[in-house]
Amino acid sequence: MDLHRLAQSVTEVRPYDEGTHAMWTDPYISQRLLDIHLDPKIGAASRIPQSIDATVAMIHDQIRSTSRILDLGCGPGLYAKRLAQRGHQVTGIDFAPCAIEYAQAQPDTRRYRIKYVCDDYLASDFCDGFDAVLMIFCDFGALVPKARSILMKKIHKALKPGGVFIFDAMTERSIARMNFGRSWEMVPGGFFSPNPYICLHEARHFPGYQATLDQHVLILENYETKIYRFWNHYFDRKQVRALFLEAGFSDAKALGAILSGEGPPNDDSVMFYGVEK
Repeated sequence: MDLHRLAQSVTEVRPYDEGTHAMWTDPYISQRLLDIHLDPKIGAASRIPQSIDATVAMIHDQIRSTSRILDLGCGPGLYAKRLAQRGHQVTGIDFAPCAIEYAQAQPDTRRYRIKYVCDDYLASDFCDGFDAVLMIFCDFGALVPKARSILMKKIHKALKPGGVFIFDAMTERSIARMNFGRSWEMVPGGFFSPNPYICLHEARHFPGYQATLDQHVLILENYETKIYRFWNHYFDRKQVRALFLEAGFSDAKALGAILSGEGPPNDDSVMFYGVEK
């Protein structure tokens, strides 16, 4: 193991340096993520049921009945199922195979004819003609600027005239409630691996980019290292409006801070937005 090189890669991070590994397609970690999605007591992936229900009710009120909806980053379908139960036609796309396999196997998927696709929505050529496109759990802010620009163009193309893109994002209030710093732990087996590992964790704020970094550096038994990096961004209402008007959308407005959980991205520091084509 080259400790000097590892130290440099960990401490000299620049926006938007990528990690060496991804969680979503790792068979072990993606299964752990699915378990967290499905645990109603944990809001670390899909939020708790009360927050999901409040979000679905808000979305339903913003769109016409029997809308055609595209749910980007749909996970195991917790939002898609509820929207389909309200009479909407839903297509969900997610990068995690085990989440899509779970969603496809649910009885409500067949009953309500929900379509689930395992794909990277940045690369996927999804159809057009949707009344609404969704990105929930601050996923829009998790995109680096280049990817964000690509996706905005794809969303604009996917929407009908007058269609709406609904998403949520952290605000500056979220940052004020976050803890930034470093920690480490030695784990006999846990979230990242069933085998022992050391995890060096750092949460960092990049104010000039209105970005945060959540970095996990794993050192495994065989001295292999893995680096997982998760970027996110916070916005205010003026920035969101300017961003989407520049991308060709007709209007962008704040829909409200409807969450009542604990800590970002589960509390009332998260704002929901509606962007019209």
